[in-house]
Amino acid sequence: MKKLYIPFGKPDIRTEDYNRLKNSIRSGWLTHGPNSKILEKLFKKFTKSKYATTVSNCTSGLHLACLALGLKAGDEVIVPAQTHVATAHAAELTGAKVVFTDVDELTGNILLSQIKKKITNKTKCILTVHMSGFACSMNEIYKFCKKKKIFIIEDCAHGLGTKFNGIHVGNFGICGVFSFYPTKQITTGEGGVVISNNKKFIDKIKVIKAIGVDTPPEKRKIPGVYDVTNLGLNYRLTDFQSALAIGQLKRYNKSLLKRKLNAKEYLKLLSKNKNIKFQNFQNDHSYFIFQIFLKNKKTRDRLILELKKKGIGSSIHYAKCVPSMSYYKKKYKLKLNHFKNAKSYGDTSISLPVHQYISKKMIRNICSFINKKTI
Repeated sequence: MKKLYIPFGKPDIRTEDYNRLKNSIRSGWLTHGPNSKILEKLFKKFTKSKYATTVSNCTSGLHLACLALGLKAGDEVIVPAQTHVATAHAAELTGAKVVFTDVDELTGNILLSQIKKKITNKTKCILTVHMSGFACSMNEIYKFCKKKKIFIIEDCAHGLGTKFNGIHVGNFGICGVFSFYPTKQITTGEGGVVISNNKKFIDKIKVIKAIGVDTPPEKRKIPGVYDVTNLGLNYRLTDFQSALAIGQLKRYNKSLLKRKLNAKEYLKLLSKNKNIKFQNFQNDHSYFIFQIFLKNKKTRDRLILELKKKGIGSSIHYAKCVPSMSYYKKKYKLKLNHFKNAKSYGDTSISLPVHQYISKKMIRNICSFINKKTI
């Protein structure tokens, strides 16, 4: 079998990015430097949010958001069953109780109908996750939560470029948290950004992420003199990592357009295959990945192994729903038949490459192979 060698992900890092990175390192400002400020400014402009702050990764950003809300033992946080385990961990680490809901079978997103089933007088926050870059129905969730005085934290790890009714995700809740992991649309190796339209909230995150120190180095009247006003953690992003992301974000609109064109090509070439399912094209989708769904776990597993043998990069987001993970299953005595859609999503989905370096020829080869193996 002739291999194709099509990568699942490929970072958009170019010569200009390497040069900016080298200049940052040579400057001596490895942290607390100007590049983080530039990246934050660009991120605010791109998402049309009022405030932004860089963080060491998306998980730390979600944890910071939970800490800034003051979540504690006795509080309940509703989390979709189909997500990366980090979403649940962020709330769990505060001592709050994580309450899982089932999701939409095709999008993997949290549903208001499921949220309503899990609401109690202890519910303080809902963590929405825009799975694969497909936006949750934020208008109805926002209206419900506002009425109930429940906070929303948006996990936007997949959602750079995702909008709902023309508004970029991350702007509906108290904050939105983005990821710069290597497979994401923009990467710094590890890293992320928290956006918010609430100055008091973002200022609290800035303090907590810097070990509770009230004054950053550039604002200290006397070097080395500062106070600690909060119990904090070191969740800062280095300045040279920020330098690596600046060019990627400036170019991202072009990358996003290419992802959408690639998604359309997949849809066209797979449309006659009755043995797979997929979401209809959405212009407001970020297309972090392009997902297909097989009939069952057995056929999915067989195809993904065939793709691997052929040299076609693919993955699963996410093979096991969080309530099936040993820690949560044992602690909360969870029964998987309460999360049938989340389980089905994990059992039958395959994530295909859709990034800016995938050509039409590559997509034709991928689709031809999939159709051959499934029709």
